[in-house]
Amino acid sequence: MPPKHKNTGVPDPRVVHEELIVPSTLEKIDEAFFEHIDKVFNIHATTNKGFKKVPTLWMTAERSFQIKNDQNLRDKNGSLILPIMTIERISIEKNPIKKGVFYGNVPPVNDEKGGSIIVARKIKQDKTSNFKRADTYRLFGQLNYPFKNDKIVYQTVTIPMPVPLLINYAITLKTEYQQQMNDLLTPFVVRPGNINHFVIKKDKHLYEAFVQPAFAQTNNMSTLGEDEKTYQTTVNIEVLGYLIGSGDNQDQPKLVVRENAVVVKIPRERVINKDEPEHDDDSFYRS
Repeated sequence: MPPKHKNTGVPDPRVVHEELIVPSTLEKIDEAFFEHIDKVFNIHATTNKGFKKVPTLWMTAERSFQIKNDQNLRDKNGSLILPIMTIERISIEKNPIKKGVFYGNVPPVNDEKGGSIIVARKIKQDKTSNFKRADTYRLFGQLNYPFKNDKIVYQTVTIPMPVPLLINYAITLKTEYQQQMNDLLTPFVVRPGNINHFVIKKDKHLYEAFVQPAFAQTNNMSTLGEDEKTYQTTVNIEVLGYLIGSGDNQDQPKLVVRENAVVVKIPRERVINKDEPEHDDDSFYRS
């Protein structure tokens, strides 16, 4: 948060608040989606122990980790206690048509740093002040003097070009009773309203999510076998995300900081151009 004003106690809008830009990765998108379903949707269902929150699991977790991390997820026989929701990332698509706001391609700067998109720029106070003090001392003989300074040093921050991705997630709802399935399924239909769109967030990154219209049901009610009766519904959600950088495999920095040049000086070879010495003595020719 920005620093608060000493008199009013509210954030001072005149103070610029700087934050570290965290790159967007596949793991970041997964975290944003999982936390939104688990915490924002915050789905509850009626059980034999009352109206309780339904556990949300990520499908890639190993069974041994699940048992050690939360022993309440399974019974004494090792079976999952229903109702429960599981999330799985089923596909990733890089479609040039679905680019979102990043429609054009900006190639990186052709040097060892790279960087394509400017995200921040500020005045480098110390170096700008040094240029002004040098000019005022040369022109007026003082280090500090009212004087318009055109030699301003800017510090620019750039990041790699964001690459859009369409990521498909499958949320599996599994319950023992029809009433529990109704409790779990209703928020996915009602929460987005009359549209199928909502926004997920993580570390200042925003990703758009789209609930697919079909809800596939794979119940085993019609079978007369010895399997336990279960209700199962799959909710498919597409997330329009983006990646910034190549993660740990990127050789160039994720944030590139550059400073502009304010003075261009071309050295002059005095001997070749036969310039007259600026000194009265022979110090010009000394080694």
